[in-house]
Amino acid sequence: MVSFLYTRTAACAIAACLVTTGLLTAAPVRAQDSSADTTPHEGLQEIVVTAQKRSENIQSVPIAVTAVTGEAIENLKAVDLKGLQGTIPNLQINNFTNTPNSAVFTIRGIGVVEPDPFAGNTVSIVQDGVPQYFSMGALLDLFDVDRIEVLRGPQGTLFGANTTGGVVNVMTRQPTGEFGVRGEVTYGNWNRMDIKAAVDAPIIDGILAGKISAMHTQRDGFYTNIVDGSDMGHRNVTVLRAYLRYTPTDDVDVTLSGEYGRARNGSPVIVNGSTGPDYAIFVPAGTMTTNQVLPMYASPCASDATPCRAPSKYYSARDFGPDLSNMDNYRATLTANISNTPLGDITAITGYKSFHLEEFTDNDAVVGLGIDTFRGTRGWQFSQELRTAADLTDAIKLQAGGFYMKTHYDHFNSVRLEAFAPGLRQNLPQDQDNWSGSLFAQTYVDLTDQLRVQAGIRYTHETTEMVAGTDNYYNPDGIGLYCTHEGSCGDVLLGGFRARGKQSWDNIGWKLGIDYKVTPDTLVYASWARGFKSGGFVGRLGQASDIGPFNPEKVDTFEAGVKTDLFDRRLRLNLAGFYTNYRDMQVAQNYILPDGTTIGTSIFNAAKAEIKGFELEATALPFDGLTLTGSLAYLDAKYKTFDFLDPGGAIVDLSGRPLQNSPKWSASAGATYETAVGSGKARANVLYTYTDTKLLQGLQGQPLVHIQPTHFVNATIGWSPDDGRWTLEAWVRNLANNHYVEAVTNNPGLFNQVSYTSPREYGVTFKFDL
Repeated sequence: MVSFLYTRTAACAIAACLVTTGLLTAAPVRAQDSSADTTPHEGLQEIVVTAQKRSENIQSVPIAVTAVTGEAIENLKAVDLKGLQGTIPNLQINNFTNTPNSAVFTIRGIGVVEPDPFAGNTVSIVQDGVPQYFSMGALLDLFDVDRIEVLRGPQGTLFGANTTGGVVNVMTRQPTGEFGVRGEVTYGNWNRMDIKAAVDAPIIDGILAGKISAMHTQRDGFYTNIVDGSDMGHRNVTVLRAYLRYTPTDDVDVTLSGEYGRARNGSPVIVNGSTGPDYAIFVPAGTMTTNQVLPMYASPCASDATPCRAPSKYYSARDFGPDLSNMDNYRATLTANISNTPLGDITAITGYKSFHLEEFTDNDAVVGLGIDTFRGTRGWQFSQELRTAADLTDAIKLQAGGFYMKTHYDHFNSVRLEAFAPGLRQNLPQDQDNWSGSLFAQTYVDLTDQLRVQAGIRYTHETTEMVAGTDNYYNPDGIGLYCTHEGSCGDVLLGGFRARGKQSWDNIGWKLGIDYKVTPDTLVYASWARGFKSGGFVGRLGQASDIGPFNPEKVDTFEAGVKTDLFDRRLRLNLAGFYTNYRDMQVAQNYILPDGTTIGTSIFNAAKAEIKGFELEATALPFDGLTLTGSLAYLDAKYKTFDFLDPGGAIVDLSGRPLQNSPKWSASAGATYETAVGSGKARANVLYTYTDTKLLQGLQGQPLVHIQPTHFVNATIGWSPDDGRWTLEAWVRNLANNHYVEAVTNNPGLFNQVSYTSPREYGVTFKFDL
């Protein structure tokens, strides 16, 4: 009860404080560039976005969308998309405990809690017009970014399948055709060092331009290994990008870009979050006792009644295997825009991406226990989009086109199970191919100068083929070894199996909407959108029958909102309310087979859910130099019907249980102030974010796993000369050094795996723009 009252009081206090001042505003990462020169009568700047795949003022877009500028991203001192956590209404971004190279993106309660690629996505990450099919590597390294647009609600008509939650649309900075050099150097605690640079240059004046950008970031880990006192979880990432932009005429714009990313990080760090009685079973004789280990780990997930909590200092244990989480990414994109053709303005986007991931995890985080995992994944995707935007009449606008994508991945998951028998291993290979094609059209009709309707439809056909299975090895001579690929463990000595599946699906999504300009600065709108998440097959099998398939899930979302600029554009308020009917939900369950040693996963369409809530965001300029920002979001996401089969075979009614990663309240508030100091400008920024308690686990017959509310404060102060050629900043993230549990993975019959949020980080940054 105390926790509930504190949570409600905190959320309401933020709202009351901001509303009573008339300044309930969007978080400071909003796309208002507070450093731009603003005259007393200019007010807030117009923000141009491409949320509907055409350039338009964000205040005229009948969608709940938040835009984040590159400058705002730099102020966050974020190295990847995870840095946006807490700053966008109803967007949750979390790592998986066992693979930090993948991420959980959840918008309005719709997300995926399975790290392997077979589970798919509900939030599409799009970089420069190309959707990223794989969750591995989807966090994207944030440097040299022009802006990020976060679209909430189904976006299937224009962005395709697997956008039932929404879209995170990332646009990198393109070549300008003018010579320029910009970059920054950062040094912080945990020995953090970031070096970023970009060079623009004309090659043929007015016709051909080029650009090269690079980033390197590294830091020590903030966990301590109880085995030898070393740090755990270090980060080391390098990214290189190159662009060529060809503009022979005003109507032709072609850009070729390539990217290479290299990560050589430390192994995923896991804390054993089990309770004492369960944990004691798996502590081998002669090693650390339960009483020695649990106080060190602070028993973070002890019961249903107590939220998971993090200790004041982070400890874990790794006593076997390499310290690695390595990933290589290759990406190429060709974008061609040809304007004023007989068929309208034509856009063609060709994308290719491949990656290779290898990482080793000490799953048990206990000295001498011997439950470890090596994961190796290779994958690639190819996509082609061709669309046109045409004005059929002065009142009717049309976007139409087609999209094709082919993906492949093979995944090797090897688990060392020497806690049960010396030399025992279980390998779980996966191999999947996916093909999808779609046709889409969306029209906008101006019925009057103020009233507009829109209608869109998309047909998608897709096919998925999966081969997966389990191989069991028992080789006492192989004690202390780990397997990196099929065949590296020797011969299969115990029974295994292979399962195969192939299935095709057809889906139709649509959107209907209406919007009305009450005044030139006020838009009201309403829409109904249907989206779907693809079906598929399970890749991590305990038994062949679990392969599936599982079928697509569908959502219908009804949304209404208002966007307005007030007081001569000194105050911008955007409000959206929504109701979602979620059907045929794909529910993932981890379980342990009767043999007691085999853990499997099944996914089944078993539930319906109801989601409703609202999002309020805005930006205010009470006087020149000061920008106040903030947001408030409410989310009620619950299972409507859900009969769940627990590990004992009993049917459990989970109706009314909240969806995972769905905090009821979240909020942010911030301020940026800029003023002349000496021969330059000083700038200070502070941002507070709040996220209510949320459920992370609770389907496997185990106690519910939920985490306490989180409070974070970030701050930056800096100075630059009047010519703006350089800036020196001091900054801090998590000012209060609050420690929270971030992710929990349940392994039935074994233990909970827990990971924590980052402790306080601080440092200095030197920027230059020549």
